[in-house]
Amino acid sequence: MAPPARAASFEPLTIATAKGTISFTVEIATTPAERAKGLMYRTELKPDAGMLFDFEVDQPVYMWMKNTYIPLDMLFIRSDGRIASITTDTTPLSTATISSGVAVRAVLELPAGTVRARGIAVGDRVSHRMFAAP
Repeated sequence: MAPPARAASFEPLTIATAKGTISFTVEIATTPAERAKGLMYRTELKPDAGMLFDFEVDQPVYMWMKNTYIPLDMLFIRSDGRIASITTDTTPLSTATISSGVAVRAVLELPAGTVRARGIAVGDRVSHRMFAAP
């Protein structure tokens, strides 16, 4: 018998950008099953919402959009909270591999267009309990 599904947890997260600090409420994906499912099958994501994938240690990360119906911006984040790379406007339902390009601790998925509209850039700092304080 499979263990019961864990209730989704939502937590605050901020990103310090050149334009100021941006606040989000993110769903946390920490287990292999949660990371595998991600935002699959969802049809909407609020502008100030996202999903944070915790891979626990810095490592190369590969994502895809299989069964994901909404376009996303993906922020690849190092253990210290610095954004290492960004992929914007991903293609819904694509099985093309999206690579972090470098070792990262986490991936933050936001609604497509957020990075451009909010001025988020490589090197910006993400604040959340999973990242080491500066």
